[in-house]
Amino acid sequence: MARTPSNMLPLNTKAPDFTLLNTVDNNLLSLNDLRGDNGTVIMFICNHCPFVIHVNDMLVTLANTYQTMGISFIAISSNDIDNYPEDSPHLMTEVAKRLKYPFPYLYDEDQSVAKKYDAACTPDFYLFDEYLKLVYRGQLDDSRPGNEIPVTGNDLKQAMDNLLTKKKISSLQKPSIGCNIKWKP
Repeated sequence: MARTPSNMLPLNTKAPDFTLLNTVDNNLLSLNDLRGDNGTVIMFICNHCPFVIHVNDMLVTLANTYQTMGISFIAISSNDIDNYPEDSPHLMTEVAKRLKYPFPYLYDEDQSVAKKYDAACTPDFYLFDEYLKLVYRGQLDDSRPGNEIPVTGNDLKQAMDNLLTKKKISSLQKPSIGCNIKWKP
């Protein structure tokens, strides 16, 4: 299992715009359509990565909790489906429905959005404030498949809590670790 770290996009970067297909309902959605009143979490995930599978339940829990507080969640898959057909859009739909994703699961077919965000791995997390300025990027928490540390979502939760209460978010942020994004040749 490859262990690729986040590239750590610079803090205060404005969220790059996009319009992508939501595999849950086959609608095209833009960042502006999906942004939250108080913040926006953008997650690069995929169907087959063991690191994503390890945290999927927590992603659903966090989204169900924080979306009620005005923080939207957006999941994006950018993997090359020619070489990784298990990440195809029709299977993204199945995963989203089976796991009851309370957020859109968007397909970045040409991988341009992943490149704009300098995404490197799945999962890769970005938290933007109400002005779409990056305030957190990095890991969900210290849990990884096989390390026996419980999945808590603490790193992302603390950043969202601080954003909501207008407290300073520490700039000391740990990169996420996961499978590399499967780039097209």
